[in-house]
Amino acid sequence: MASNLTERLSRLIKTMRGQTRISEDNVQDMLREVRMALLEADVALPVVRDFIARVKEKALGAEVVGSLTPGQVLVSIVQKELAATMGEGVADLNLATQPPAVVLMAGLQGAGKTTTTAKLAKHLVEKRRKKVLTVSADVYRPAAIEQLKTVTGQAGAEWFPSDGTQKPRDIAAAAYEYARKHYFDVLLVDTAGRLAIDEALMAEIKELHGVLKPIETLFVVDAMQGQDAINTAKAFSEALPLTGVVLTKLDGDSRGGAALSVRQITGAPIKFAGVSEKIDGLEVFDADRHAGRVLGMGDIVALVEEVQKGVDLEAAQKLAEKVKSGVEFDLNDFLAQISQMKKMGGLSSLIDKLPSEIAAKAGQADMDKAERDVRRMEGIINSMTPAERRKPDLIKASRKRRIATGAGVQVQDVNRLLNQFEQMQTMMKKMRGGGLFKMMKRMGGMKGFPGMR
Repeated sequence: MASNLTERLSRLIKTMRGQTRISEDNVQDMLREVRMALLEADVALPVVRDFIARVKEKALGAEVVGSLTPGQVLVSIVQKELAATMGEGVADLNLATQPPAVVLMAGLQGAGKTTTTAKLAKHLVEKRRKKVLTVSADVYRPAAIEQLKTVTGQAGAEWFPSDGTQKPRDIAAAAYEYARKHYFDVLLVDTAGRLAIDEALMAEIKELHGVLKPIETLFVVDAMQGQDAINTAKAFSEALPLTGVVLTKLDGDSRGGAALSVRQITGAPIKFAGVSEKIDGLEVFDADRHAGRVLGMGDIVALVEEVQKGVDLEAAQKLAEKVKSGVEFDLNDFLAQISQMKKMGGLSSLIDKLPSEIAAKAGQADMDKAERDVRRMEGIINSMTPAERRKPDLIKASRKRRIATGAGVQVQDVNRLLNQFEQMQTMMKKMRGGGLFKMMKRMGGMKGFPGMR
């Protein structure tokens, strides 16, 4: 939905460039484009009708002030109403209860409940400093139990064993008792799913809800399911008192369609969004920021957070100290900079959060090439000896041939990397005497260190 709606609105803004006021006619033109984009994204028809009616009411009463154009005012109204439809702002987990706080994960098979359970465990361990226990009540798929065990370990939480011979309610009760006795803050319960809604599934999850009395009941839904997601959401919201929604696969092509519908159909706030397959690929859902991404305005806040999360400030300070003291910037330092970028999710992850017009200029083909170049550079440096990395001047013709063979590249690729390294080394030399510190201070990257306030 994102690219489709962005394209339609961008086209409309251009056609309205010469107009000076908002009229019934240009509002109708815009609403037609918005309606088509929403319907093509499988947003539920009642949701579309309500959304269009609200936008029209606000648009006809809006004034065009200052340097704004009618098109810009209309897009601003659309963004605000998108955010309002998805819930406005942020709604994090409510854990204000006698520990352990129980969180029940509900949804169909294939929506990503198990991986989302582990991602949520990681979020709670790292962001909220909670002691977390996970358990699988999916007795129909032994693989799901093993999967939860594996991903829970990756998340830094603890897993409670269960098997297919037990009843889900007995598993849940035993896990709760273990969590209580061992002073866990949160118990995350992964439940069984089906390929479609059926009575057995609903009866089982209602029984689990009655046994556990969870403070949070989260409905996990695949954002790319479109109209199916809406029907599933309706069935689960009728069976359970849902307290929140988790949208998975929000990095797919149809971003936004399910987000608009599910919030309105269930009445429950969207609390989290799965944005990648990685264990840390879960974001607290911010409706305002997501509305900006849907409209192609990017998410600069998420970009900054991504960079801050990936950058090792201690390593950055050591590099600054090293350069300041006059020690040569070497290939180990160069490799460390490449690793920093990979920690931030690579170029594609960062570009995706930029406004669409900037991302479009970069181009996916260019991004793919850049990612390949980065991997090639890393492979070349890893093929060098420790002495060669410390003293690149040692690398002459015979060494270049050996390094190229080890990395599976051509000698000219090794030459290209060394040229790029020399340019970086020259830049670092120019920053001696505090230049690098000053640059980092301007960027705000060293605020946490003494003397850099």
